[in-house]
Amino acid sequence: MSRPLPPKFELDPDLVLRAYAMGVFPMADHRQAPNVYWVEPKLRGILPLDRFRLSRSLRKTILADRFRVTVDQAFQQIMQLCAESTSDRPDTWINGPIERAFVELHRRGFAHSIECWDGDRLAGGLYGLALGRAFFGESMVTRVRDASKVAFAHLVARLKAGGFTLLDCQFQTDHLATLGAIEVPRDDYVALLVSALGEDSAGLAAGSPSVSGDFFSLDRAPDPAEGAETVSGPLSLKVIAQLLGHTS
Repeated sequence: MSRPLPPKFELDPDLVLRAYAMGVFPMADHRQAPNVYWVEPKLRGILPLDRFRLSRSLRKTILADRFRVTVDQAFQQIMQLCAESTSDRPDTWINGPIERAFVELHRRGFAHSIECWDGDRLAGGLYGLALGRAFFGESMVTRVRDASKVAFAHLVARLKAGGFTLLDCQFQTDHLATLGAIEVPRDDYVALLVSALGEDSAGLAAGSPSVSGDFFSLDRAPDPAEGAETVSGPLSLKVIAQLLGHTS
C-alpha cells in the first residue's frame, strides 16, 4: 500500500513581506531543499548610496553602452540564472519555494529585476525586493564579464533617483566591499530599516503593505531645474553618469 506524499511546502508571500520589514529573510540549504530557514545576521551588509564606488573602467563600460539594460522584463529568468550551479558555485540558496514566492511578489509589484542583454542573450543582472524606501538585494549573476556590475550601477542610480535611503546587501562580501558596501550592527540596521519603511511599517503590520510604485515606473535626472524630462523605461546613460558622480 502506497503512502500519500507529504504536501509541498509553499512560502507565503505575505509572510515574506512581513519578515523583510522586521529585518529577517529566507534562505535554503540548497536548490533542491524542500524547506527554508530564516536569517537575521548580527552584522548586516548595506551599501550607503552616496558611497558607491564607480571605477573608471566600469564607468567606461556603462558609457560605451555595451549592454542593453531592461527592468522587470525577465524577472523569472534572472532568478533562475541566479539559482543555476556554476564551477565556482556548485549550489545556491534559491530553492523552489523561494522562487515561487518571489515570482508572486514580482506579479504584485514588490519584487524587481534589472537585466543586461548582450544582443538577444541574457548576460546577467540582479533581483530584489522593494518596500518603502528600502531595496533588499537578493542575488546578482553574470554570464558575460561586467554584466552584473553594470546592473548594480543601474540599481544604485535608480535608487538615488527614486529617493531610496537603504540598499540592503544582506551579507558583506569582498566583491561588494569594492563597490562601497559596509557592515553595520543589527540594531543600527533596524533603525535604518524602520526609517526607510516609513508608513509602510503600519501597512505591513496590518497585512496590507503598499506597493512602492516609484521604483521602476519613473526615471528622473538629479536636477529637474536643468530641464530634464520624466520618462518611463531604463535610465539614460547621461542620467546614470550624473547620479553616480565621481569615479574611484
